[in-house]
Parts: sequence; structure tokens; C-alpha cells
Amino acid sequence: MTPRPLSEPAIFPTTSWLAGRSRAARWGSLLIGTALLALSAHIAVPFWPVPMSMQTLVVLLIGFAMGARLGGATVLAYFVEGAIGLPVFHGGGGIAYFAGPTGGYLIGFLPAALLVGALAERGATRSLLRTAAAALLGDVLIFACGLAWLAITFGPAKGLAFGLMPFLPAEAVKLALAIAVAPLLWRGRG
Repeated sequence: MTPRPLSEPAIFPTTSWLAGRSRAARWGSLLIGTALLALSAHIAVPFWPVPMSMQTLVVLLIGFAMGARLGGATVLAYFVEGAIGLPVFHGGGGIAYFAGPTGGYLIGFLPAALLVGALAERGATRSLLRTAAAALLGDVLIFACGLAWLAITFGPAKGLAFGLMPFLPAEAVKLALAIAVAPLLWRGRG
């Protein structure tokens, strides 16, 4: 493993497609990632207690495209944007949003981006089976965190009934999209 230069921020992995790019391009990629997350939050079908958005797809693609560190940093930056009140979440912004019904899903974005990014850095996009496994594991992390929070808030039965079951068909489509696009995001980088 080649050591990272001391002047290089730790969030920019040397294995990423951003290695060798200018700092402006790297920071721009982080900002574009947070913008895509915000946009995907507003592309939603209303459900109760959690709306169905395109965010799980975008989180997986951020992990695949950016790797673990920059993907994780992008999700954290998105959290900060929302926490300070920017309207990046489906219902707006503010720190209280993390305590609402979607709070667990939001928190699940971080481990999902980290895991999918780490797997992409280790060659997960080199085969269809590995890409599918990485995407599925990332999605499971998001839903595990979301369902745990809903179970605490509304009880386990309601959490499953309203926080998982209605979303399964759409998640299957989003997973298929992520699996199809992921190899294109990492092509020639690993």
C-alpha cells in the first residue's frame, strides 16, 4: 500500500477515481454527492410513516463511486447540511429530523456508504455476484437501522408492516439499478 502524502486529506482515498485529481474536483465531488442525496430525498412517493425516496439508490451509488472514505464523508456532510436546517431531507431540515420516523434510515446511510465503498475498493464491481452482494448488504444496513428505530418508536410489528413490506418491490428495482450502474462507476479504477 502506497502511503498517502501528508498534505492529502484523509477522506480522499488513493484507490479512488479521484486520486490524482485537484482538490477542487474532490471537494466538488463531495458537494455533488450531497446535492444528489438532497435531490433524491425530494423524489419520493408519500407513505406513512416513512416516504419512499430514491435515497437508498443514491447512497449505494455514492459508496460504489467514491469509495469508503469519501462516500462516508459525503453522507456526513449531507447530515451536517440537514442538521443546520438546509432543506435537504424529504420534509425539510433541522436536527430534530433525526428523531423522526426516518431518522434510523438516515443513520443507516453512513454504514451503508462505508461498507459499499470499502467493498468497491476491494473489487466488488468486478463481478455481477460481488456487485449484487455489496449492494444488497448496503441496503440491508440501511433498512436494519431504519427498522430498529421504527421498532423503538412504533413497535416491531408496525415497524415491519410500514417500514419494510411496502418498500420491497421498489427496493428490488433500485438494487437492480445499482447493480447495473456500479461497474460503470468503478471501471478502470481497481
